[in-house]
Amino acid sequence: MTVDRRTFGKAAFAAGVAVLAERTMAASPPGGEARNVVLVHGLFADGSSWSEVIPLLQARGLTVTSVQNPLTTLEEAVDAARRVLDRQDGPTVLAGHSFSGMIVTEASVHPNVSALVYVAARAPDAGEDYTALAARFPAPPASAGILFDGDEGRLSEAAFLRDFAGDLPEARARALFAVQQPFRRALLAGRTTQAAWRTKPSYYAVSTEDRTINPDLQRFMAKRMGARTIELKSSHVSLISHPRAIAGLILEAAGRR
Repeated sequence: MTVDRRTFGKAAFAAGVAVLAERTMAASPPGGEARNVVLVHGLFADGSSWSEVIPLLQARGLTVTSVQNPLTTLEEAVDAARRVLDRQDGPTVLAGHSFSGMIVTEASVHPNVSALVYVAARAPDAGEDYTALAARFPAPPASAGILFDGDEGRLSEAAFLRDFAGDLPEARARALFAVQQPFRRALLAGRTTQAAWRTKPSYYAVSTEDRTINPDLQRFMAKRMGARTIELKSSHVSLISHPRAIAGLILEAAGRR
């Protein structure tokens, strides 16, 4: 059987255009400026870790919700974020700090999510072993401060003050330590099944003085996803030590700057 090269070429071109159009539509935010922001906390914290950022976003007319991450399994943590996303009316920015970058990566395929924001956060690809990825970079000091009581993990007070919140006044850091929530060991074994940053606008705030997630690992993940990236001279908790910069990045992701 003979095949007309011109016919084949036209068909291949049409197929390519169709694929490009599909990707373009997938990458487009669902309808202009975001109305809402959903925030997710990581390990060694709770939803109050966003308390410095929330008023700055609310002052710009955004509806803001801080998810209480159960810190049990990745599946249950993603489900908690999805339930909050289900309640949002219109385009929503999903922002995550630290471990919750795993949640942002997975949950942001939700149709309400218009953009992703990572704050010194994990940003794996679909199915990627994050532990193996992180092992390609020098281990951050905070890793040595993780303690386990049976199945529950937490960060020691010394490591929390020095390696997690090192640029905060000691009294503020101790108050944060007091509300630290333990995480289940099984949480660390979870892997994402999807990577929403491949199809939606993504933003990343690198903490250059981070002792919890290696700054070079953060830069690698941000570059790989093609994120709009800022760098802050900050500890791991830039959302507390640099709330205006973090709020500014979220506002940019929301189309409000």
